[in-house]
Amino acid sequence: MPAPLPASSRTRLVRCLAIGVSLSLALVASGLLFEAALQDGMGWLDWFRAVLILITTAWLAWGASLAFAGLAPARPRAAAQIAGAQPATVLLMPICNEDPVATFSRLAAIDRSLAAEGLSVDLAVLSDTREPFAAAREREAFAQLRAKATGQGRIYYRQRSDGRGRKAGNVEEFFRRAGGRYEFAVILDADSLMTGAAIRQMIARMMADPSLGLLQTLPRIVFARSFFGRAMQFAASFHGAVFSRGLARMQGATGPFWGHNAIVRVRAFAESCGLPELPGKAPFGGHILSHDYVEAALLARNGWRVEVDPQIDGSYEEGPENLYSYARRDRRWCQGNLQHMRLLFAPGLAPWSRFVFLQGILSYLVCLLWAGFVLASLAASIWAVQPDYFPEPHQLFPVFPSDRSKEITALFLGIVGLLILPKFAIWAEAALTGRARAYGGSGLTLAAVLTEILLSSLLAPIMLMYQTRAVLQVLSGQDGGWPANARGEGFLTVAQAWRGSLWIVALGMTGLGIVGWFAPAMTVWMLPILLPLIVAPWLIALSSRRLTRAVFGTPEETDPPAILTDYTAILDGWSAPRDRSETAEGSVTHVPA
Repeated sequence: MPAPLPASSRTRLVRCLAIGVSLSLALVASGLLFEAALQDGMGWLDWFRAVLILITTAWLAWGASLAFAGLAPARPRAAAQIAGAQPATVLLMPICNEDPVATFSRLAAIDRSLAAEGLSVDLAVLSDTREPFAAAREREAFAQLRAKATGQGRIYYRQRSDGRGRKAGNVEEFFRRAGGRYEFAVILDADSLMTGAAIRQMIARMMADPSLGLLQTLPRIVFARSFFGRAMQFAASFHGAVFSRGLARMQGATGPFWGHNAIVRVRAFAESCGLPELPGKAPFGGHILSHDYVEAALLARNGWRVEVDPQIDGSYEEGPENLYSYARRDRRWCQGNLQHMRLLFAPGLAPWSRFVFLQGILSYLVCLLWAGFVLASLAASIWAVQPDYFPEPHQLFPVFPSDRSKEITALFLGIVGLLILPKFAIWAEAALTGRARAYGGSGLTLAAVLTEILLSSLLAPIMLMYQTRAVLQVLSGQDGGWPANARGEGFLTVAQAWRGSLWIVALGMTGLGIVGWFAPAMTVWMLPILLPLIVAPWLIALSSRRLTRAVFGTPEETDPPAILTDYTAILDGWSAPRDRSETAEGSVTHVPA
């Protein structure tokens, strides 16, 4: 087995700086808490809180380091050209229980864009849909796609019967049966859109570097309509470019794979990325859910370069339109990331691949640490009032006097400084470089950044509750399965939001009652956490409502790329598939064996 590629000196420098700064800030925050607690004598709760603030601050600082690592503009990359004959390339779209009209309309728009670039790329739809009527609708939509196709490549549709391995197994089966025909494969999701120019760039980059096994693009979110969706769309476009640039510098040749909007070298992928079924029952056994990170690690283990390039334009996807849709998707990611605990010490992996697994695991476990810190701080405040018994209400006094100001400073450093400061730094970078003009100018962009910070701050405690519940479910052995993505969901009524967040409201009311009874002076510090929980149904419903395009504008809305306008026109022009008696069974071309 080839050895993983060593990191470049520049990549090692960026990693060392990020790790050093993260640990230093974490030690500062923890030290401030230690110093404040030492004035009254260190108890076990103070030690516990100091350890928690050390870990959580390090985690926040690590996220901030990605932003600061990406602030320096990247050198413009010259447009890569395909030298010689174009290698055989296939575009794969695995689907399962998707809206067939929208899905195949996207493929039609991609096919049209490929034709405009003069590229010959085969399209293969790999379906895991097993319900007969839904499968029949897919076949009719496929017949429409073939009738309207303008590209030079062949178009295939294949429906599996067993669904083994889900999406990863679907792609693996295609490579096993037909992968020998192709040198490269572009892997998409059902909501992906990619321009022919972007695919040309990706093919040229793969041809220019024979050691490159996978090239990941940065998909931009498009077509968002709700307050929640448009805030996520703006943040992914405006902040995401800088964070991804920092990620590319941090990870180097051991980069990420997000499962879609990426190109792979078929031989490298087929030889390296066969995924085992983990022994035992779900959630920690069975099929690997977050397979993309594992596949990236396996490619790196075999000596292939895995890179992300946020400079490739023309890569798009759609996002969830409300917090419920996001939380359902996040539940699957939570189980998949925690499943990586079994892979941390797999043989032969590059050290950075193990570190990436650890990051993914901590991204969910950290919610338990934050909850533990809040509860421990509340317990410490009550204990400070009366260590021997629970006090009567008239015996209570303020728990944050002036001599605890350093503890408050530590919290401010960890939460405000490391969460909000990077976003303002990105805004300043965009204003100075002129990038903000594409978002309406620096003034309008600053208003959008402030609004996004406000919304994310209000929704963060609610999301913390959903993530905490998801982590506890996984750790207690509950399998969340592989629910289909709820694409196109939008508006929620307050009644619908109540049904899904009643338990959150109950926790918020209970917490406020405990704080008000036992430590009333702490109420002002707990309100930013407890108040959003109490009004969660209204926040969830309000954030799902449609929002004018004047707020959170993005360049794709100001000057829409041709592929986006083509897709909407094709979607509007296609008729919905009819009932099963009218399905054109004979129009399907299957993937070659």
